[in-house]
Amino acid sequence: MDKDKDFVLPRGATGFPGPGDTRPLPVTDLRTFRAALYAAARIAGGTVGEVEERTCPRTFHAASVLDRAGETVVLCHAHHPWVAFAGERRDWYDEGFLAPPPWARAFTDAGLTVLGRERLATPLSAVDTSALTRDEWRRVRLYGLTTLGGAIFNAWD
Repeated sequence: MDKDKDFVLPRGATGFPGPGDTRPLPVTDLRTFRAALYAAARIAGGTVGEVEERTCPRTFHAASVLDRAGETVVLCHAHHPWVAFAGERRDWYDEGFLAPPPWARAFTDAGLTVLGRERLATPLSAVDTSALTRDEWRRVRLYGLTTLGGAIFNAWD
């Protein structure tokens, strides 16, 4: 069995509830993300750049840490406590993820899950997608997304 099938895309992973689902999607605590972001900047010997709260249709909050190495974009999924890193700000990602920097431990210490570049590049065919609805799959195909990172850090319209 593929080692990545243990990664399950749960309800809310793509930012959409199921059809007829009246329950609100889960929400990642933005205060936890912000606190971890400032802790990460301290560890990096840098500062926090602009913090953008999620706006619909984007599925994630975006921020940055500025240190001697430059700017690292930090993404935090709005519905699940997943954090990823990128080299530039965009409205959606299917590639361009970075390996977690050494200061990423501030996010795991805060209870968030840091997703590495390899995990985010995992093909959707190698992930448990059984919770995705037909509408979510339609959007995935429409946008030509083929990776875990593309499915969860997106801005469907």
